[in-house]
Amino acid sequence: MVRKGIVVVGSLNLDLVVQVERIPSVGETVLGSGFQTHPGGKGANQAAEIGCLRYPVHMIGRVGSDAFGTALRESLDAVGVDTTAVFVSDSASGIAMIVVQARGDNSIVVAPGANSCLTGEDLDANIDLIRNASFVLTQLEIPISTLEHLSRICEREQVPLMLDPAPASPLSAKILHRLAWITPNEPEAQYLTGTVGTPDSEPELRQLAEKLLEMGPKNVLLKLGEIGAYVATQDGIRAAIPAYPVEAVDTTAAGDAFNGAFAVALALGAGALDAAQFATAAAAISVTRHGAAPSMPTRDEVEAFMARNRS
Repeated sequence: MVRKGIVVVGSLNLDLVVQVERIPSVGETVLGSGFQTHPGGKGANQAAEIGCLRYPVHMIGRVGSDAFGTALRESLDAVGVDTTAVFVSDSASGIAMIVVQARGDNSIVVAPGANSCLTGEDLDANIDLIRNASFVLTQLEIPISTLEHLSRICEREQVPLMLDPAPASPLSAKILHRLAWITPNEPEAQYLTGTVGTPDSEPELRQLAEKLLEMGPKNVLLKLGEIGAYVATQDGIRAAIPAYPVEAVDTTAAGDAFNGAFAVALALGAGALDAAQFATAAAAISVTRHGAAPSMPTRDEVEAFMARNRS
């Protein structure tokens, strides 16, 4: 049976990563213990995870006419992502400067570069890819106007749209009502709902998720890092998914691994809870590795990890 592919519309960045003992405060200089460059960008990371899980995936985005852009496309090609809809702009490719401290937490600054040039016309040029997708994944590292155009296309073509609302930005009611899934982490969910305080109980997580549902999305998945995840659906599911205990070395792109794996599981017919469990395992593996796209696990790795933890 031919599977309907997943389309990722989003960013491609080259990540410049420095390891430090601790993240510096304002005005402070600290010495780094290592430096690497990795392919990244929330969109590219999610596409890379889908490719690593051996599911058909197409990337729609933009890179610059520089060596970074060539490297970013080649990195996606290497894991099975179709990059024929990755356009080249006469500008610099996007970059992210990432500081990772010893326990795995990070601080990130993104310069969008060519990602800012992605337009509605680019989407229209690839309407057949979108029309025939099982899911479309996107994030907020592309222009909001492009996201709004994408949401209109998905609504018209009846293709489920999954939004990772990162980095946190205001979203119109029109966009929110067109979403099949919204997948914020805790700070992003609080930003969108205007709430404060850390939800540390199931009732508080339920309340946060239901506030998001009231804003328009059909389904909500809260990504909660070392706590796990919380699922709230239009058909009444309200459930916490515990995290797998692992020793984190770099949390960069764990949320992207989660989104990619979650979409694949849903596309393969899994229910929301089983899909969230699969995605939690993928994210757990990713935090035990350095880098963004290089940390994405394969399907064999995720299935073996889940089997070990079940036993």
